[in-house]
Amino acid sequence: MVVQNELSEAEVDRVFHALATSTRRDILRRTIEREQSVSTLASEYEMSFAAVQKHVSVLEAANLIVKRAEGRERLVRANPEMIARARALLARYEEMWRSRIARLDDLLAEPARPNTSETNTSETNERRD
Repeated sequence: MVVQNELSEAEVDRVFHALATSTRRDILRRTIEREQSVSTLASEYEMSFAAVQKHVSVLEAANLIVKRAEGRERLVRANPEMIARARALLARYEEMWRSRIARLDDLLAEPARPNTSETNTSETNERRD
């Protein structure tokens, strides 16, 4: 079995869109802790069942959660594989920015070098006097 680690641009867009609201982040957190029915999730929020179901659908479209039927209930659990892939993406962004900051720190730590054009101009002016 081949495991794909890189997220496509479309997957990245779906993941960031899914995580853009606090309700969806909370639903994801709850489903990481344990599998829950959509009804149980809906009872935790001051919004309609349909609204919570739409949030669950967005998370499912991003593959951050998996939904399965058990009798008449729809159970939802987090998808640790996709969460790990999203985390790896964020780690690459963090590494890139830390590298850029380190290069900037190195540049700022370099001793100032005299500007050769200013030095040459000063020397030329001194010779004229």
